[in-house]
Amino acid sequence: MNTKISAAVASAALVLGASSANAGIIVPAGEWTLDFNGNVNAYASIYDADDVSTNTVTGGLAGTQDARNESKSPSIGTGLLPSWLGVTGTTRQNDLDVSFTISIQPGASDNGFTGDGATGASQNSSVLARQAFLTFGDKSWGTVKLGKDLGVFGSDAILSDMTLLGVGSGGAISGSALNTTNGGIGTGYIYAAWKGQVAYTTPNMNGFQATVALTNPNQFGTQAQTTYQDMFGIEAKASYSFSNGKIWVGTAQYEVSHDSGAASDFDIDVYEVGANANFGNLGVTAYAYSGEGAGTTFLGNLGSNAGNERDSDGGYVQATYVLPTGTKIGAAYGISNLDLATAEAASALVEENKRWTVGAYHPLTKHLNLVAEYTALESESHDNASNDSTKVSVGAILFF
Repeated sequence: MNTKISAAVASAALVLGASSANAGIIVPAGEWTLDFNGNVNAYASIYDADDVSTNTVTGGLAGTQDARNESKSPSIGTGLLPSWLGVTGTTRQNDLDVSFTISIQPGASDNGFTGDGATGASQNSSVLARQAFLTFGDKSWGTVKLGKDLGVFGSDAILSDMTLLGVGSGGAISGSALNTTNGGIGTGYIYAAWKGQVAYTTPNMNGFQATVALTNPNQFGTQAQTTYQDMFGIEAKASYSFSNGKIWVGTAQYEVSHDSGAASDFDIDVYEVGANANFGNLGVTAYAYSGEGAGTTFLGNLGSNAGNERDSDGGYVQATYVLPTGTKIGAAYGISNLDLATAEAASALVEENKRWTVGAYHPLTKHLNLVAEYTALESESHDNASNDSTKVSVGAILFF
């Protein structure tokens, strides 16, 4: 499998004990070895919101009832990990390991309303394109990556999330243009996102490894303003892997400039720490982040008020256990907090998004996993508004 799919599968297998392929479909092609890989997943979900649509929490993730005060919304679609088709080519040339990866991510939902009143639902043609990168390097000195791939900051948090093989929160309406759900994004960690980058990763030195990346800086569409960055973003992490787990630390640093002038510019300065460990059939994960200007859910989202940075922090804890049947059960709690900026008055701005998820993940075959999850989500604002919603999901994910 390509690098990030392999990492996702390996992390999910480590945390969940769910079976998956170790590689895709391998095809020798002259000097190259091609790996065709990916997954197909789909889940039937029922979303239920407690509060009316006028109960506003700006930046809140818990949904509300629709305009007719209907609380339930069923959907069939993909989960946190989108359906995936990727190809990675690898070769050894001039004492260098060289590779490329390209992938696309189609959705599983067909509820794309045309709005013309005649045809109703139509095929949802939205397709993501999350990866297009090359790498070169050697195990003696490390690897260089150029192109679009998962960001560095927050990547281990999402790859350790047990809902990676499931749904978690989000995706209230079938046919979402994003083709994915939130999982635990915004309730314990900030989304790593898929970014253009130039990254260097050290060789593995007895379990220690580090990555530093210059990233595409135009990531911040906050406050309905166009952003112009005159510097690359910087993301970095360091990790240490041991026999039964891993610990890591990371950071992201950006300068965000708005077209409305310097009074709206702000900086992002955020840090993270996390750990995975396994003790027999028991697996545990703990993660935390804290920063200024980082906002909530997406990096930089709601991160400032008129150029004054808002502090934010959060984290999640997760425990899983493998039953004698091979089924892994798990429970996770996550919370993301967003503070008001200096001298900012209380408003409908979200103060916290928090989530409980319980799930069961059963390896039906070597490549196929059955999934059942329940997620409860709550959003609270600084002016004491609150929204609550739940989501029940049942489905399957198949890796190849």
